[in-house]
Amino acid sequence: MKIALLSDIHGNLPALEAVLADLQTESVDCTIFLGDLATIGPSPRETLDLVRSLNCPCILGNHDAAMLEPEQAAALQISPSLIPVLEWGIEQLSASDLDFLRSFRATYSLDMGPIRVLFFHGSPRSNTDMILATTEDKVLDAWLAGSCETVLIGGHTHIPMVRQRGRQVLLNPGSVGNAFLYPYQSGSNAPTLLPWAEYAVLHVERQRWTIDLRRTPFNTYAVHELVRRNGFPYADWWLKQYGGK
Repeated sequence: MKIALLSDIHGNLPALEAVLADLQTESVDCTIFLGDLATIGPSPRETLDLVRSLNCPCILGNHDAAMLEPEQAAALQISPSLIPVLEWGIEQLSASDLDFLRSFRATYSLDMGPIRVLFFHGSPRSNTDMILATTEDKVLDAWLAGSCETVLIGGHTHIPMVRQRGRQVLLNPGSVGNAFLYPYQSGSNAPTLLPWAEYAVLHVERQRWTIDLRRTPFNTYAVHELVRRNGFPYADWWLKQYGGK
């Protein structure tokens, strides 16, 4: 069985289209989306429509939750500078689009024979927890308490990761729409974005499983044009992240 793992698309349609085109070259059995679908980027409605068409399990990210409850943005760790972008994104969505976001779940588990997998956004307990390769073991012990699955897969950090925790393995496929050069730190400057889309494919066959972390290029100039054309707030700031002018 092959599962495509997508996370943190953030309204970046060209990046999502590049990943889905990549996946057409092989047979995957299903896709699982790990959260943060429509905010920050210039194409919230289009990316939502495309993910909805996949008819796949979707996890509620902190940005998805903020689109449903914008008054909770601060508690969901949405930077004050991104509030105008959040509000603009909400305005682009219909009532049925917001209902689709409401269907997202906090976690999703899957028994794949030799392994049991738990999917989440930040951690099993919260979509704002940030699990990195450098996160202290004692912090992980608190965040992952009670999680007995073989493989734990989350997003949120925009940084690909494979990390062992005792008999468990923690995975992060990185970000489809906003691949970070370095982990984001609250209160720091805007992150530097990398010109590729990140995703992963989990393959389980008989008693063997593998994870394939992938990077595929996409047309960043197409994103520039969407930013300019769509009335996107903070367009100059966004364009600078990919070297736009």
